[in-house]
Amino acid sequence: MIEPDPVPQRRLPRYGFHRHTETLHGRLAMLGFMALLAVELWLGHGLLVWN
Repeated sequence: MIEPDPVPQRRLPRYGFHRHTETLHGRLAMLGFMALLAVELWLGHGLLVWN
């Protein structure tokens, strides 16, 4: 019986735009935006007030 060749394992890239890094950055951006909204609700005004 002939054994099939094993499927090669892909290494994760070290730099650039890739699905896992873009997913992580998107999630961190959403978390930061929600934190900003929570702080603005707690303070009662926006953080960028020029008064």
